[in-house]
Amino acid sequence: MPRWECAIDGDGEVFDRVEDLIVHQSTDHDRIECKVCGAVLPDGYFAIRHAFDEHSRAEYVRAYDADASEVRRRENAKETIEEVADIREVIDRLEGGDGSI
Repeated sequence: MPRWECAIDGDGEVFDRVEDLIVHQSTDHDRIECKVCGAVLPDGYFAIRHAFDEHSRAEYVRAYDADASEVRRRENAKETIEEVADIREVIDRLEGGDGSI
């Protein structure tokens, strides 16, 4: 079974379940502001999802001074998480008092 490591600011905390990682990122780390639109949201998965669901790759590259490999790495992370995560569980947990998104 793969383990999921939090890569925010070199955190390095490891989780057995991706859902636990996403809740950790949403509750234990500061929220960030999207450099494209100014939305404030949890760092980690939710920030990546926002960037690629709400903005074009070109907007992301310009706003974050990112290169193609950085974009691919984040897109791959998003895709991998979405293949295995129960996002409804994460949202339920966050809305149920463990924090909010």
